[in-house]
Amino acid sequence: MLILAPTSDESGALIYGYMSQPNRFSWGLLVGLSALSIQASGQNPIIRDQFSADPTARVFGNKIYLFPSHDILATQGKGRVGWFCMEDYHVFSSTNLMDWDDHGLVVSQTTVPWTDPAGYSMWAPDCIERKGKYYFYFPAAPKGGRGFSIGVAIANKPEGPYIPEPQPIKNVRGIDPNVFIDRDGQGYLYWAGGNFYGAKLKDNMVELASDPVLLKDFPSKGLKEGPFLFERNGTYYMTYPHVDKVTERLEYAMAKSPLGPFTYAGVLMDEIPGCWTNHQSVVQYKNQWYLFYHHNDYSPDFDKARSVRVDTINFNPDGTIQKVVPTLRGVGTMPADRQIKIDRYSKISQKGVSIAFLDGTNTFKGWKTTFTGAGSWLEYDRVDFGLRRFGKLSVKARSAQGSALQFHADSADGPMIAEVSIPGGDSGSELTVPVQAKQRGVHNLFVVAKGDGPVDVEWVRFQSH
Repeated sequence: MLILAPTSDESGALIYGYMSQPNRFSWGLLVGLSALSIQASGQNPIIRDQFSADPTARVFGNKIYLFPSHDILATQGKGRVGWFCMEDYHVFSSTNLMDWDDHGLVVSQTTVPWTDPAGYSMWAPDCIERKGKYYFYFPAAPKGGRGFSIGVAIANKPEGPYIPEPQPIKNVRGIDPNVFIDRDGQGYLYWAGGNFYGAKLKDNMVELASDPVLLKDFPSKGLKEGPFLFERNGTYYMTYPHVDKVTERLEYAMAKSPLGPFTYAGVLMDEIPGCWTNHQSVVQYKNQWYLFYHHNDYSPDFDKARSVRVDTINFNPDGTIQKVVPTLRGVGTMPADRQIKIDRYSKISQKGVSIAFLDGTNTFKGWKTTFTGAGSWLEYDRVDFGLRRFGKLSVKARSAQGSALQFHADSADGPMIAEVSIPGGDSGSELTVPVQAKQRGVHNLFVVAKGDGPVDVEWVRFQSH
């Protein structure tokens, strides 16, 4: 079983030291289950029942919608074994960035008239709204052709159903479409094909209104792809993945017009060890900006099966972007009466805490946290106790030798909420104890090991009765 061993870094960054080009993982029974309107509880990764990658996030109405690509595992006769394999797209939505509804399959390589039905190359998509219609852009391999074309499917609602156009967009060859509508109503399409290209769109959003323009002043060496443009305070930001060394990091450039010229501005997110690719979108939702990206959390030994994440993004007074450090905790406030998966921690002590899969043959079951020494601790921030005074705390835990855990508010030696003794030889039952110091409002939860015996924790939950 894989052990994700923490380092001395207490920032909450994902630093596990995986191989940059890992070997194929032995999957056993691992299957990504896809079902209509399945709810996946928050933290990183945010989609927790199937692989997902290349996320584009958009705000439509009072919801945030997620349009990712969908990784599956190639087999003989179904894609190229050991490589990226994508045959369709799902759409997800949320109102709190914690709970994501899967609205099911919206576009498939077998339902688009012009795509190769055995291409398995439906890569990074995008979606935009214009005059009450929703336009979903996607790359795919065309029938009888080479390379990639970019198509459009249209719907009356962001969750679909989407009807594909019979032909791809003319005069566009490449991948990773990104669409942007400026404040004056002019639409733009961007894509990658060795370099970055952009063009104006007609009002119908399915035809170019100008010839493609080569976007200059981007790195000339190393793979670059995944252009995603957004505007803030009159400045246009082009974000993109770029292989500066071995794996992709996220970078950005700034301009005063949608087609540039762009000026390189810096690194948005450093390389994340273990996954060769990254892919991003940036969106503002309820007065906060967010960076959506991906990593191979559920597939640490095979980086062609990825999972979407989200973290906050912040700007400096001069408009430049503060570098985003990837976290396990992610975003959102966790209600205290939910199952709190403390393995998605904010910070941990330098020694005595490790994270491992509950089941190495089905990683979608999630992780467990193991405390191995007295005094080791873990912080899980932003737990919302509301106005209720929860009277009980339940823990799903096990310990072969027996151990004890204390739960504190706001610091490792803050008010002790509860103490739980885990009996030796326990096979992993739910233990419930009374709360000693009842909390209100939002607090950071600290879990502190008080015994020397190793103890595994699956989740924590507060209860009224």
